[in-house]
Amino acid sequence: MSAALELRGLAKRYGSFVAVEGADLAVERGSFLTLLGPSGSGKTTILMMIAGFTEPSAGRLLLDGQDITGLPPEKRAFGMVFQGYALFPHMSVAENIAFPLRVRGQGRAERDEKLRAALDLVQLTGFADRLPKQLSGGQQQRVALARALVFDPALLLLDEPLSALDKKLRAELQEELRALHRRVGRTFINVTHDQEEALSLSDEVAILNHGRIIQKGAPAALYERPRSRFVADFLGKSNFFQGVVRELGGGWLGVQVAGLRLRQVVDGPRPGLGAAVLLSLRPEKIAALGAEESADNIVEGVISAWSYLGAGFSLAVETALGVLRVHLPAWRAPFVPEIGAALRLGWAADAPTLVDDDDAA
Repeated sequence: MSAALELRGLAKRYGSFVAVEGADLAVERGSFLTLLGPSGSGKTTILMMIAGFTEPSAGRLLLDGQDITGLPPEKRAFGMVFQGYALFPHMSVAENIAFPLRVRGQGRAERDEKLRAALDLVQLTGFADRLPKQLSGGQQQRVALARALVFDPALLLLDEPLSALDKKLRAELQEELRALHRRVGRTFINVTHDQEEALSLSDEVAILNHGRIIQKGAPAALYERPRSRFVADFLGKSNFFQGVVRELGGGWLGVQVAGLRLRQVVDGPRPGLGAAVLLSLRPEKIAALGAEESADNIVEGVISAWSYLGAGFSLAVETALGVLRVHLPAWRAPFVPEIGAALRLGWAADAPTLVDDDDAA
């Protein structure tokens, strides 16, 4: 696949404040890309520069190889869905959706045909004459999506479109939005601070912090193999171990952590003997072991806190490595957690990953 949109050295400064610094990004045609990061990370600023509402301080934007950096928003003709939907309250659903077609001077017959197709696309056939105030939040979101797609834009830009919805409805509309993307086959660029939303919706995720793109990749690759402490801690939860390499094996390391020797698989460049390393271990990759069970790495501890989350238990376990966060499935759990209970924990040598200690979390 070729890139539909490229960001080359894109930057935005407000006086001495750097909102975005040298962003390089290629968005594949027909893909669903999410810009993910905490508040103030620069993700919305990048989206506004793509849309043309914010002028870059440096860098270029290329659409299908053509420089569009200086084009005004109306010349870019990108679809846009805002956080608050921005529907016209005095217009019906049909009038809201058809508005971009009227602005472009399309004839009545063509408008009606595209309107019917858009209503069908978002499953709102039969709602054409209703006003926005007569719709639920989810239905209003569908109207905003239909309006943004009705004129067949090259890109659809989404500025936290699900943030105003409750958790259950948000989960339902995530599935609908993903299905909509598959049906229309257009390039979607989404902005969110919600990690679960980014993982469930996206073909690729670009993680930002302090105006910089820290890491980009498929959701599973980012989650399973984060390159830095920030990415590991922001995208989900993780335990971190500071250690020193004391042994080198064939594809594995012996890492000394707080008096314990941990076995760690490495599938990339290996640090040398005596090197300081940082390991990241996801809570769900730690198992509770029976008295006779074994694992590549074993540590004993005592439960200091726990909570029930429906699908599982979240534990805080005091160990020689510090307090470990552990997630265990609740269905047919071999025990019910109790504060003060002793526990043997274990994990495979390839469960953690080596990360850079950027100290940005």
